[in-house]
Amino acid sequence: MLTRGRFRLIALVPAVVLGLGGGAATAMTMTEEPVVIGALQIRAVDEAAEAGEGAGGSDATEAPSEGAPGPVGVAATTDGAIADLTAEPAAMLLQRVEGLVPELATAATPVPPVSAADRMAGLLSLDTPQHADGELVVVPGSSPAPDPSASVRTVRVEVEAGLPVDGERFARLVMGILNNPQGWGHGGALSFARTDGAADLRVVLASPDKIDEMCAPLATNGDFSCGRYGHAAINYTRWVTGAPEFDDLTVYRQYVVNHEVGHLLGHQHVSCPGAGEVAPVMQQQSVRVAPCLPNGWPYPDAT
Repeated sequence: MLTRGRFRLIALVPAVVLGLGGGAATAMTMTEEPVVIGALQIRAVDEAAEAGEGAGGSDATEAPSEGAPGPVGVAATTDGAIADLTAEPAAMLLQRVEGLVPELATAATPVPPVSAADRMAGLLSLDTPQHADGELVVVPGSSPAPDPSASVRTVRVEVEAGLPVDGERFARLVMGILNNPQGWGHGGALSFARTDGAADLRVVLASPDKIDEMCAPLATNGDFSCGRYGHAAINYTRWVTGAPEFDDLTVYRQYVVNHEVGHLLGHQHVSCPGAGEVAPVMQQQSVRVAPCLPNGWPYPDAT
C-alpha cells in the first residue's frame, strides 16, 4: 500500500504545480479513489466531475466531509486537518508535501546511472552503504598465471555479502590490474594466479565498517583501505566514488589495488619525488597527490 500511495502522490505534485499560475484546479484528470499513505489521505477528483459541481462548490479551505472527495491539491490528514497545496509556490509546495510524506523525497531523487567502467569494476549500483552483512564471500573460480615461468603468487578475491557487486567482474578487473605489464609483474618479476582456495594473498572488497574492522588498529576511519594481515582490504565506498585527489575513477581503482597489494609484497610508503612528477604508486595518493601527478601503476612507463 505504501508503494502504491507514493506513486499516486508523485503524480499529484506536478498536477498541482501546473495549476499554481491561476490558483485554479489543474487540468490533469485524477481518480476518485482515496489513496492512503500512512496517516495521510490524498483525495483526488476527476476534473470533469469537479467542474460539474458549479460555482457553488465547497471552499478548498474547508475540510471535506467523511466519504466525500476533496478538491484537487488538498491533503487531508486523518485528524481532519487539511493543507491547501495549490496556494503555495512550487518550491514550498514540494517541501510541504515531502514533509507530510518523507518517502517522497527518496522516491523523487534521480539515481545516477552505472557506467560501463563501473560495470567492469563489478558495480551493480552506485549506492554506498556504511555497512553490509559482515560475511566475506569468496568469488568462485580460478585462472592460471599468464607467465608461469615467473615467481607466481596466488590471489583469492572476496566480496562482503550484501554489497551490490558482481564478484566475477570485480575479480577479473583485479587480476587484469595485477597482471598488467605496468604492474608488479613487470619484466617477469611476478605473475599472479587466481584461486578460490588457499592463497598467498587476498583482495577483499568490503563496506567501510568492515574495512575498519579488518585494518585495526590502523585508523582507516571509514575512508581508507589497507594492505596488511595478508589481505588488500579495499573500501567499497571509495571503489564506487574514488578519492578527492583523483579526477579519473579508473586511475584510482588501478592505484588502490596496486598500492594495497604492494604492501603485501613488502613495499612501504614513499614521498612525491618533485613537482610535476608522476606519483609513485606507493605514495599515499588518496591522502595527497600534489605536487605530483596521479598514477595507478608501479611501472607507469612500461609498455
